[in-house]
Amino acid sequence: MNTTDHAHPWIQTLNASLDELEGELLKSNAMGVEMASARVQSVLQQAPRTAEINRPGSLLRPQMEAAAQRFGRLRQAVIQSAARSQREVESLLPQTADAVTYGSSRGSSGAGRAYHLSA
Repeated sequence: MNTTDHAHPWIQTLNASLDELEGELLKSNAMGVEMASARVQSVLQQAPRTAEINRPGSLLRPQMEAAAQRFGRLRQAVIQSAARSQREVESLLPQTADAVTYGSSRGSSGAGRAYHLSA
């Protein structure tokens, strides 16, 4: 039996919003991605209560885990798309690029923090 056959209504709504986000990413529609991301965020804020998720015999937990994995992959794609768009804008309009300087990491190990300075 496929768990999507008996998906919780919230999972169905989440999957529909993730489908929309994926479609906008595939079309490289920045405004569409932004709007679809906001809808996904809105759906996530309406998640079922913990008691409903933990109810014995409930398929909600595995459905949520599958949706979370998909959301993670799409989130990474959104981040990559945004970075690519930013690089494209900066290559076409170099004056829009922020100057980046690196602060020292006094008292800590590892890399310092990057600070964006507007011109």
